[in-house]
Amino acid sequence: MKATRRLGLLGSVALLACAPGISPVSAQDSSQATDNVLEEILVTTARKRQESIFDSPTSLTSFGETGLKALNVSNLDDVGKYVPNLNVSRFGVGNTSAAAVFIRGIGIQDHLITTDPGVGVYIDGVYLGRQMGSNLTLKNIERVEVLRGPQGTLYGRNTLGGAVNIVTRRPGDEEGVEVDATIGTRERYAAGFYANTRLSDNFAVSLTGNFKHRGGVGEAVNLPNPEAEIGEEKEFSGRVAALWDVSDDFSLLFAFDGVDNNSGQSPYTIEIIGDPVPGFGLPTLTAADLPADPDDLATTVPGIESTSSSGVGASVTAEWAMTENLDAKLIGSWRRTEYTGGLDDDATAFNLSEFPETGEAEQYSVELQVNGSWDNFDLVTGLFYFNEDGENFSGPFNFAPFNGAVDTIGTIANGDFFELAQETDAIAIYANGSYHVTEQLTIGGGLRYSDDSKEANALFPSFGGVRDFEEVDSSAVTWDANINYSIDEKTSVYATVARGYQTGGVPPRPFGGEAQFDPFDEVTAINYEIGFKSQITDNFLLLASAFTTNYNDFVVQVSEPQAGGFVTRAGNAAKARGRGFELETKTSFDNGFYINTSIGYLDAEIRELEGEVLGISVGDKLPLAPEWTISAVTGYRTVLSNGAELSFQADYSFRDDMFGQVVNSETELLEARDLFGFNIQYLSEDGTWSIDLYGENVFNEVYDQGRLNNTFHGFVGVVRSNDRSEFGLRFTKRFGGL
Repeated sequence: MKATRRLGLLGSVALLACAPGISPVSAQDSSQATDNVLEEILVTTARKRQESIFDSPTSLTSFGETGLKALNVSNLDDVGKYVPNLNVSRFGVGNTSAAAVFIRGIGIQDHLITTDPGVGVYIDGVYLGRQMGSNLTLKNIERVEVLRGPQGTLYGRNTLGGAVNIVTRRPGDEEGVEVDATIGTRERYAAGFYANTRLSDNFAVSLTGNFKHRGGVGEAVNLPNPEAEIGEEKEFSGRVAALWDVSDDFSLLFAFDGVDNNSGQSPYTIEIIGDPVPGFGLPTLTAADLPADPDDLATTVPGIESTSSSGVGASVTAEWAMTENLDAKLIGSWRRTEYTGGLDDDATAFNLSEFPETGEAEQYSVELQVNGSWDNFDLVTGLFYFNEDGENFSGPFNFAPFNGAVDTIGTIANGDFFELAQETDAIAIYANGSYHVTEQLTIGGGLRYSDDSKEANALFPSFGGVRDFEEVDSSAVTWDANINYSIDEKTSVYATVARGYQTGGVPPRPFGGEAQFDPFDEVTAINYEIGFKSQITDNFLLLASAFTTNYNDFVVQVSEPQAGGFVTRAGNAAKARGRGFELETKTSFDNGFYINTSIGYLDAEIRELEGEVLGISVGDKLPLAPEWTISAVTGYRTVLSNGAELSFQADYSFRDDMFGQVVNSETELLEARDLFGFNIQYLSEDGTWSIDLYGENVFNEVYDQGRLNNTFHGFVGVVRSNDRSEFGLRFTKRFGGL
């Protein structure tokens, strides 16, 4: 009832915000032109070329640099608060660098190397193959684009839910230096710089460096010298890019980036739901076994209270204007990620369920694009190759009573471990074109063939000492067809049909035995979507879309405790459907006020079961898929008598109730949450410096990010939110032309 009443109020507010005379918003970039006319929004995601958002026949949201800063967005996790039908969770390992990205109910909770994400994350056109390490620090960012729905042609593999495209600022496009420093509550201190300059007429470089720290919210109370506080964040990151214009027709862009994150485990506790399974002599947990502060952790296992993640990447992009009508682009990349993490699942001093973990992954990719543009026809074609080699190791782990004495406190009795390894090779060929029938009518479509091969192996205690090897081959022909009609230069309607594809794989945690390490096949989906985009006036923009997506051979993933460990079963066991709508508005008023809103509605559920699936019923909602996602950003700008600018902004984000996994048990229900923030900025008369007073989650709402039922030991594990209330000051100074 609480969530229903709140939703009704939010719906009323949203309708008022969109009522005649108040005006609409979209794209969430809060920057406005000085005359209060909304700036044109350019995007690249839809057809891998830059175009106006009105010409792109798909549902997407674009954030510019100014809007990201005003919303205090520092990583991908924060972006998930302001996009309709997007949800970013830290469900799982407790490592703050992990990001489980869900769009329209599609994503993967698990981070292990044998699970592929359902949403593709790209940085400057380079695909990031893992959820671990994808919660990127957003520094030196020109824009972030979120493309919703299956991306069957241009983005291909593992974009069944959609794609997130991160575009950095290009060397040489601007010259100057920007430095910033932040200090705030919760021991927040951060500093960063960005420099961009031309060393000659045909050579430019940019440099970025960033450090951020925030204190923890809890302590590992039973460890004498804990490595980190619970929820603590500390990270160094940097990037260098160089652009060489070899000739008027040919250029090379080199980039190298690195990140080193050493943090505390995400806040975690348990909810006691009853007695453990009888017959095993397991202790009955009580509230007295837990710390009084749920942010504290009572583990006695050294090292599990801390996490780390490090990554390095390099890429080179060659662009060649072959003729007046044809351009070629070659993108080559390499990336390596390593991490440590894990959880003490019972969160007490007992050694009932502890799983420390390490992992690493190395990937290479090459993509060749040839783009053509003629009077009435545009074409994008390409070849893509991707290779990834990675492994996970967990040990010594404990799952009482099967590998340790249940009365032991402080020591894991046996040295059980599990290993997973996987190598992936993927190739694809694609083509996408659009034909301008008239100045107003454009039709388009594309075709892609993808072939994916995985060689996976695992060794679990229940395998009897024998490593199991599996091969998974997946392939699919995916396509899209669309029509876009421009009523005028800034008003269009579109319709699109697209077929998407998710690769097959193997279950990530087959503790039940070798037979459970059984491959599952690829998932396909067909998405039907219509949309309307209009800048109705110079200061009122409206984007709207409605969709229905049908998923075949949908992979159902269910985690449950069994003898020997926490089994994750995964298989093609269902048909599913997602349907809903997205509405975004952006409004600027002549008196300096503006308001941006977004509303997403999603009904994503199991429609048909193919065979028996433990605990799942037709009608169960897909995991981490809130029915309503709502955000609002409103503010005011004014020019002071000395020529300086003062701006005030408040923001709000709502995510509805959702379930942690497709088994819709009440113990795994994640309740709705509301987050409020603000930003007040003073910008100097010459625009060279600014100071911001900010507040995030100002009412300190603490909410669940993940819940996993462990009836075997009598509790539910609860991953708690780490984005607590924070207030601070940020100073920015610009030199040169920035």
